[in-house]
Amino acid sequence: MRLPRRVVLLAATLAIAAATISAAEAARRAKKQDEAAAFAIPGDKRDRLVAAPGTPFNGRAYWQATAQCGGIYFRLNTLYSEAAITAKVIKPDPAAYTRFSKEAEGASTHATTFFEASEQFLVADRKLARQEAVLTYDAVAHTAGDRLKSVEAALQASKPCPDLYKVCRGAFPQACTATAALTN
Repeated sequence: MRLPRRVVLLAATLAIAAATISAAEAARRAKKQDEAAAFAIPGDKRDRLVAAPGTPFNGRAYWQATAQCGGIYFRLNTLYSEAAITAKVIKPDPAAYTRFSKEAEGASTHATTFFEASEQFLVADRKLARQEAVLTYDAVAHTAGDRLKSVEAALQASKPCPDLYKVCRGAFPQACTATAALTN
């Protein structure tokens, strides 16, 4: 018995669609696992841990927590900078340009503060050179920032960061020296 050509074409199309959906789902799961792996970098017994129950950072290494906040603020800086460029070039609005530029500068300052703290912890705890410390925290920072697609999402993600820095300044003032990160 020979199947009509339409049925064969329909079956082939469905098989291709199922394979494509399956591949897309596998890629999505792999990406999710990669993101989780970046946040779950194996601990080192030399790392100092955040002791702040009730916060998303409790029990994590300080360098990872501060790198995550640095990545969030870096992404916020990028989003505000893009908005400022749009307000300057594409849809001229001097007031919006000034506001977005100021917000971008503030986010950049916060990102730098958190990155410096992360670096300080890696240098002190693991005895890494500065370049090695930057390469170590960079993956965590990128993963934290890259998942944020809007200013609102980045602002929401950054909410626990000032509290983390307050805890850090209280416990390790030599690593968390700046006061700029204490406000959002």
